[in-house]
Amino acid sequence: MSSQSQPAILPITNPQTTAVESQAPVTTPAFRAFVSNITETVRTGLAARRPWAEVVDRSAFSKPDSISDATTRIRKNYTYFKVNYLSVIAIVLAFSLLTNPFSLITLLGLLASWLFLYLFRPSDQPLVVFNRTFSERETLGILILSTIVVVFLTSVGSILISALMIGVAIVCAHGAFRAPEDLFLDEQDQSNTGFLSFISGAANSAAASAAPIIATRV
Repeated sequence: MSSQSQPAILPITNPQTTAVESQAPVTTPAFRAFVSNITETVRTGLAARRPWAEVVDRSAFSKPDSISDATTRIRKNYTYFKVNYLSVIAIVLAFSLLTNPFSLITLLGLLASWLFLYLFRPSDQPLVVFNRTFSERETLGILILSTIVVVFLTSVGSILISALMIGVAIVCAHGAFRAPEDLFLDEQDQSNTGFLSFISGAANSAAASAAPIIATRV
């Protein structure tokens, strides 16, 4: 009984598949850490909000005696209801963008471009579009130029500014007519009265997450 020897089968490695597999562990954890830090910062900030029933307590509303009194009320109420006020502004911004789908899609596209074409793209993998390779400096310049065009030359900028003005007007009106005499401010609240300090905390967290990625490109 004769036996035929089978030829040895050599494993074939696809270089492109290997490159993709080696890059995925680099970008995915960085993006997850970025999103995780932002989510944790927002969750921590929202946990410090005041009860909404206290915000809309009608018995605490009264007309201010003067502009100086209104300014003092706004400052004290902002210190106490800071997270609630920022939530109101965020809701107004979200509503404005949702009622303008083109601006929302444009803004999301711009954000995605920054995240995936610069921040979380491996530094050793150049950007290639239509067989044209772009350097890091060219990619950054295109993204900055695109941001300027989107914000200042389209409806996105006007919608964002209008929504911010409406949100700030609502906050100022509430702060001016809400009597702050019944509010108790602890030492932590009094030491953290900077305008938009909650947003700056989120921005600092985002910057800390993206710093190691940006450092590899410098």
